[in-house]
Amino acid sequence: MIAIIDYGMGNLASVYNAFVKTGCPDIEITSDPARVMAADKLVLPGVGAFEDAMKNLRRDGLIEPILENVARGKPFLGICLGYQLMFEKSYEGGEFPGLGLLKGSVVRFEVTLPVPHMGWNETVFRDGSGPLFDEFSGGVYFYFDHAYIPLPEDESVIAGTTEYQTEFVSAVRKGNIFGAQFHPEKSHENGLKIIRKFGKLK
Repeated sequence: MIAIIDYGMGNLASVYNAFVKTGCPDIEITSDPARVMAADKLVLPGVGAFEDAMKNLRRDGLIEPILENVARGKPFLGICLGYQLMFEKSYEGGEFPGLGLLKGSVVRFEVTLPVPHMGWNETVFRDGSGPLFDEFSGGVYFYFDHAYIPLPEDESVIAGTTEYQTEFVSAVRKGNIFGAQFHPEKSHENGLKIIRKFGKLK
């Protein structure tokens, strides 16, 4: 079973519908820690503020089952805010701890172009970027909507980068952990390819 984690801040329906569209047979939206613990794969979507997201995850008792499942090697996918929550801390409105699945921090996008960075943009995936991203060659377009970006400390986790006046890390992979700053569920066929591949991971 794939659990889409509901902590009150996600675009849950569109993520769920994208998995259904790819033919994924066993998926549910849940805020129940026991169901999250029992899942074979986890998806952490999200929109909104980092601090509020962590408060909600803590309030609902969801942090421990997330960390335990990741430690057990179960596939985990963070999307947009869910991707940012994977890191150690964020400087959005202060300094707040994240899940700490990856080393690094989340900072505001410091560019002269409009922020949030919103709309379609190109992600270039690196060689060896992992099973969700490895079929893409050259630049691939996805849909973005964000004002903050993670700065990974470990360059080996970087799976893809995007240019928006400056280069930023838009996709990561470390073992069973995957993250995307863009929204696969809003990115038409390219996004559905990622979701389909995640659904087939063992």
